Amino acid sequence: MMRAMWSAAAGMAVQQYNMDTISNNLANVNTTGFKKARAEFQDLLYQTVNLAGTSSSNSTTLPSGIQLGHGAKLQSIVHQYSTGNFRSTGGRFDMAVEGDGFFTVTMPDGTLAYTRDGSFTVDQNGALVTASGYTLTPGITIPQDAMSVTIAQDGTVSVTQPGQTAPTTVGQITLAKFINPTGLNQLGRNLVQPTLASGDAIEGTPGLDGLGTLQQGFLEMANVDVAEEMVNMIIGQRAYEANSKTIRTVDEMLQLVANLKR
Repeated sequence: MMRAMWSAAAGMAVQQYNMDTISNNLANVNTTGFKKARAEFQDLLYQTVNLAGTSSSNSTTLPSGIQLGHGAKLQSIVHQYSTGNFRSTGGRFDMAVEGDGFFTVTMPDGTLAYTRDGSFTVDQNGALVTASGYTLTPGITIPQDAMSVTIAQDGTVSVTQPGQTAPTTVGQITLAKFINPTGLNQLGRNLVQPTLASGDAIEGTPGLDGLGTLQQGFLEMANVDVAEEMVNMIIGQRAYEANSKTIRTVDEMLQLVANLKR
């Protein structure tokens, strides 16, 4: 009976992780470029009483064995990189990636990070930066007298300046992709960095080699389905409740054993 109590306690612990993951998804339902996560579990080790296939007599074997489990544990939290819905903003520096790919930004310490958040702006020097001030890489500087800014689907950035009849190209936006995006390290602030599991960044021109295209004036919303998360929350709550009732039932059984002498 003690095994059942500890197994149920392990089940409650994994459902707590599940609820933590669901609550984070719901909290970020309006976060630009956010990718929802899913908690995945695996069963714990088994105590083998009888192993299937062992001899039960000189001429027979056991068709099935006896193995008692010890509950479940959290295996991983997997981020799902499906494309979210697009929202029209009309912002001339807002960009959404239609398909695979991440924008590359440079952190204050010089390291590179990657994001799906295309809500860029310009700093005091005209450089394209994120809301946190991280510079888009490769760097692109918008002239102060630019009358209009055009970002093509292939990432070409052009501006129109006073006295000019034709637009001038001021830079090229590139995108990066990863062989295993679920292995990326989540930094917060809509940023990720590669790990050994994700592989190195593969950079290229938008629209080529499997990379998505850019859509100016749009932002990608979170790929969180509120209805789906609410259903998952109910399932997780009931699983947590069932495990807690298992502990209560085992406790009542132990109480019956303790009262046998009375």
